[in-house]
Amino acid sequence: MSDASPDRDRAYWRANLRLLLSLLAVWALCGFGLSIFFVEPLNEVKMGGFPLGFWFAQQGSIYVFIVLTLIYAIAMDRIEARHRAERDASSDRGDA
Repeated sequence: MSDASPDRDRAYWRANLRLLLSLLAVWALCGFGLSIFFVEPLNEVKMGGFPLGFWFAQQGSIYVFIVLTLIYAIAMDRIEARHRAERDASSDRGDA
């Protein structure tokens, strides 16, 4: 057994963590940035009769979280399929 398997495992977790951290950064920007830190400038814009900062604090960050969850699920399916294909290809060659 070669040490390609631990390298593949590390690559899988590196891709997983990179995706997770980038999605968490977007959520933090929307959850904290748009609904707390930048609420005053956003409140000058109205959305459905409500200030945009209020909307982000009450609804927007929830919608962003749902969209990010869907993005995570789709992206992880792709990452897992790619790593599964690499594993299967290496096992066909007899590397694993």
